[in-house]
Amino acid sequence: MSFPGIPGGRSVPGGSDMAGMSEQEQQMTKALQATMESCAGKTVMSGVMGFALGGAFGLFMSSMSYDTPLSAQGQQLTNLPLRQQLSRGFRDMGTRSYSSAKNFGIIGAMFAGTECCIESYRAKSDWKNGVSAGCITGGTLGAKAGPQAAAFGCVGFAAFSAAIDAFMRRQTD
Repeated sequence: MSFPGIPGGRSVPGGSDMAGMSEQEQQMTKALQATMESCAGKTVMSGVMGFALGGAFGLFMSSMSYDTPLSAQGQQLTNLPLRQQLSRGFRDMGTRSYSSAKNFGIIGAMFAGTECCIESYRAKSDWKNGVSAGCITGGTLGAKAGPQAAAFGCVGFAAFSAAIDAFMRRQTD
């Protein structure tokens, strides 16, 4: 696959990545890069990607959660005509998928925006940014349930962020 400015699908060593692009392509590339480097761009992109991932995850999880005909809810469902069974099943899958998508989108946007603001304020890119953003995100999400839930949310999200950051920053041999 060939991309503008990248002959043969590879970048030229020591050369500009924008070589061979028209003026308009260069302007669009610069604008896209500037958007992705801004905190607002990162926040929106993380929210959109979280929404998409959450929707797919919710769809998968909801398709696996249907009761067997041996349960009370399953008996009620099996007594309905096929068209109503499918209608209820798809409606339930859509509701759960949307709910999961919304939650993942909010978490992704909140974490990315917080991490970007902390990184901009500190002017450093290290593991402390992710851990701090994880703590703030987890604490904010758990705050509605009380101070203990906020503390557990803070610790849980911070630990998860530290683990992911350590994995992503590890040296490969």
